Amino acid sequence: MDALHILIELTLMPLVAFVVGLFMVLMMRRIAARIQRRVGPPLLQPLYDILKLYGKQTQISHGILHDIGIIMAVGGYIAAETMLPVPGMNGIADKAGLITLAYVLMVPSLGLALGVGQCANPNGSIGISRALTAMLAYDIPFVIVIFGVAWQAGSNNLVDIIALQQVDGIASWGIVQTPLLAFAGLFALHAILGKHPFEIYIAPAEIATGPMVEMGGKYLGGLFVMQCFQLYTAGVIYTSLFLGGGENWLTFLVKSFAVVAVPICIAYLFPRFRTEDVVRLVWKWPVMLGLIGIAFVMN
Repeated sequence: MDALHILIELTLMPLVAFVVGLFMVLMMRRIAARIQRRVGPPLLQPLYDILKLYGKQTQISHGILHDIGIIMAVGGYIAAETMLPVPGMNGIADKAGLITLAYVLMVPSLGLALGVGQCANPNGSIGISRALTAMLAYDIPFVIVIFGVAWQAGSNNLVDIIALQQVDGIASWGIVQTPLLAFAGLFALHAILGKHPFEIYIAPAEIATGPMVEMGGKYLGGLFVMQCFQLYTAGVIYTSLFLGGGENWLTFLVKSFAVVAVPICIAYLFPRFRTEDVVRLVWKWPVMLGLIGIAFVMN
């Protein structure tokens, strides 16, 4: 019975992540529209876009590695969802710690690099090179942040970390207990999402959307699905580390959407950095804040 229960959770958690991620994509587009004084898309537009792309017939194949790359990009996030506890469902979160989660979150970028590299398009190759450089930049502060949180909680298990934050309400949240780590984590989160000013690997005016330049039909649809998972994963990780997780689905969704809304609002107000500026900025401020935060935690 326990095995069946876990199997049901492992099936439901990615489905919930995809549905919530669709609404996060909608929120992102509507925030952009409001900032740019446009109306914005209708409620189900993100779903329509995915269905339309998967309904198109793809005429060109770049080989089996192209297909495997997209599967890795989406599959990496699907695996990550099973390690992110949500109200009523823990999946395998109590068996897989933050270190495992950090490794799994590298799979989508590596899969995308594998698939786009098969296309042999120079714009795609430049975009992937920039994406991997960005991953190298934001992974360092991200690892520092999760190390600090794990040290503070005495565990790298997200279930334990969330339970510890829910003992005394808001006063025990990570954002209150370790504000420097929380700020460094939010900085790293913005870079992970790859939105302005960190949108170096898409850069439509410079490299024609980079990795997406050779993507069409089901391949581009796969990237749209990946974006839904990406937004959800980022919001849930931060909520679990610093906002006490979710006591129920209402508070959980409010926190997750609020977390994702912060970098999105900032994204449409600033221009894009150059690649070297991204690395310099991310290795400077969030790393410095994270190390200072760890020093306070260890004392």
